[in-house]
Formats: sequence, C-alpha cells, structure tokens
Amino acid sequence: MKLAALQMISGPAVGPNLDTAARLINEAATAGAQLIVLPEYFPLIGASDAERLAAREMIGHGPIQDFLSTMARQQGLWLVGGSLPLVSNNPDKMRNTCLVFDPQGERVARYDKIHLFGFHKEDEHYDEAATIEAGDEVVTCNTPCGRMGLSICYDLRFAELYRRMGEVNLIVVPAAFTETTGRAHWEILLRARAIENQCYVVAAAQGGRHPNGRMTHGNSMIIDPWGEILARIDKGEGVVTADFDPRRLASIRTRLPALQHRTLQGKS
Repeated sequence: MKLAALQMISGPAVGPNLDTAARLINEAATAGAQLIVLPEYFPLIGASDAERLAAREMIGHGPIQDFLSTMARQQGLWLVGGSLPLVSNNPDKMRNTCLVFDPQGERVARYDKIHLFGFHKEDEHYDEAATIEAGDEVVTCNTPCGRMGLSICYDLRFAELYRRMGEVNLIVVPAAFTETTGRAHWEILLRARAIENQCYVVAAAQGGRHPNGRMTHGNSMIIDPWGEILARIDKGEGVVTADFDPRRLASIRTRLPALQHRTLQGKS
C-alpha cells in the first residue's frame, strides 16, 4: 500500500486552501497513493482568532468536512484530514480535530488534539490553550495497513501518548511545526516515535512562509519501523510517497522484539 504526505503553505482563506489540497490529493492519487495525510490547519492558518472561531464546524456538517468526504470517495482512498476547527464545549474556543475518511467517504475516526502548544522566545509567542479546548481521548482506527494511531503536531513530544495507543502499524502526525522548534527537534522526534513503536510514521507538515509572516518548518516525511526516512520534502508545497511494507514491519519486530520486551506496560 502506498502512503502519501502532503505539504502545504496554507493561508487565512478556506477556499483557496481547499483548492490547493484538492490539487495535491489528485497528484498523490495519480502517483498511486492509497492513504493520504494532510497537514495540520490545512484549511486555514494565520487567520485571526475571530476568523478561526468563525470557521468552526459542527461534527458531521460543514464545507471542510464535505470536502474531505468527497475527495476520499471520488479518489477511492483513505484520507487523513490533517486538522480543522470544530466547535467545542466552550463557545469562545474550538477543537483542533483530525478526521479520517475511508474510500466510501465515510468518517471512521475523530481525534481532538490533546497537547496544546505553548512557546515563548523573544518576539515569537504561541499559546494554543487561549483559543483551543484540549481533547482527552487516545484514538486509533483500523485501516488496510492495520491499526493507525492519530496525533497532531505538539503531541509528537509526548511519547506516553503513543504507548497508550497499544501496538499500531502506522502513526500519522499532521503538523505545523515552527521553523525554530522544527529545525531543532522535528526529525529527531519523528524517528524516535517510529523506532520505539516499530511502526511507520507519516508526517505531513506546513512548510514555508505564510501570508501572515509565520515560518513553518516543513520537512514532511515518511519513516519506516527501523527509523529510516523513506521520502522527504524540505520547504514548499508538494507530495511525498512511500510504500507500506508489512513484511518489513514484521521482520523488524521479529528480529528485535522490543515491543514484547516491555516490562512497564500500563505505567507510562
């Protein structure tokens, strides 16, 4: 099965971002991808807090969700919808949510980002908790690759989240890592998650200079269970693909049965 990670440089308007996402999804499908991952905030990034809240959708209803369902059904593939804003229990906040659609266009999983990014350095400041309501549920779903674990961006720093997923064959990480933190930690953390969980990792990122001046790190990549980077793009829009090989996954887990050697299960 061929996997794909899409890299975007989304702006603050939903319409043009959906057009770009559609073009990249079609490109990945033409290349043979059967499971595609979009980046975090693919429908809008750099919008004001009020604009992001205005773009919130009710689960099951809205143009962004309709777009994801339609693209999955038209192309006949699995589509991991990066993240989009959904309504929350707090009227002044939103949920940063990743939805998964199957080849029939049916939503099969929902994950609300648990860990909310906060970073302060000189003139660079981020505080997601100010406008986002955190999720509290670890989510996996069944795919043709086996069980797939869902996470979003800052979650990558918390190894215990992935341990609580149990044994998964694939982890997806839609992200919008800043250039500052991404340059220092992105690749290291991604490869660590692949190695310690002995699974494939598909990381789809925002990558470049956004209209509001924000710089995201990019470097979308696909990593195998040995921690080897199979495909990668630095900055700019694009598509990376690689094959999910169940025989390689099984071979690595047989030769180095680290998952079976864990002695602190349930105490992460």
